[in-house]
Amino acid sequence: MNAKAKSRKSTPLPPERAQNVLAIDVGGTHIKVYVKGRRQPVKIDSGPAMTPKKMIRAVHTAVDGWRYDVVSLGYPGLVVHGKPLHNPVNLGPGLVGFDFQKAFGRPTQIINDAAMQALGSYRGGRMLFLGLGTGLGSALIVDGVLEPMELAHLPYKNGKTFEPYIGDSALKRRGQKKWTKSVFDVVAKLKNALQADYVVLGGGNARRLTTFPPHTFRGTNENAHKGGVRLWQPGGKRPQATTSHAN
Repeated sequence: MNAKAKSRKSTPLPPERAQNVLAIDVGGTHIKVYVKGRRQPVKIDSGPAMTPKKMIRAVHTAVDGWRYDVVSLGYPGLVVHGKPLHNPVNLGPGLVGFDFQKAFGRPTQIINDAAMQALGSYRGGRMLFLGLGTGLGSALIVDGVLEPMELAHLPYKNGKTFEPYIGDSALKRRGQKKWTKSVFDVVAKLKNALQADYVVLGGGNARRLTTFPPHTFRGTNENAHKGGVRLWQPGGKRPQATTSHAN
């Protein structure tokens, strides 16, 4: 890390002063970096060789010259009390216990990546978010209360969990038609089980769908940015409805 980065203060800002949020959506294939005023994220290749130190160096290089006050980090794994609990299988070691706030030199909040996208996708009511990416991310928001979830490894059928049927490996192994059929089935089952009013499908593979189950909508990458910003707004993880959701 350069001397300039080391000299940055880490004093938390009141939410109303946190005007510029650097939102980082960490995935198994890419890390997407968003900041206010830029329409498109910067994409950084990730993968099993991506350690936290390499991630910090890559992000610092990508945002050189950008102005930001705080950082929101969407982490592809279980986060408890703002700390990652496990190292993701698709990234390098060392993420658990790493001091991201010190490394960024800014106040930093860490949240599950699906939960961050869910925050940015929320339209009110009871919303289930499912992230169709390398694996299966999930989060539920009920009347403004966010609950990150770990649904990917619950039993599904044939002795397997949801992820082997609708994760990225399933799409490549089983083909578009069978994968799509499984997505429709999983969405219906989880929507009914959790009594969601509507479902938002995010993640890179959501664009593979040309039709959607009832009361289901495609999310956008921008929602990760919106979610990262919402983390620093008054209410934080209790988002307010932005528009009325479709019934």
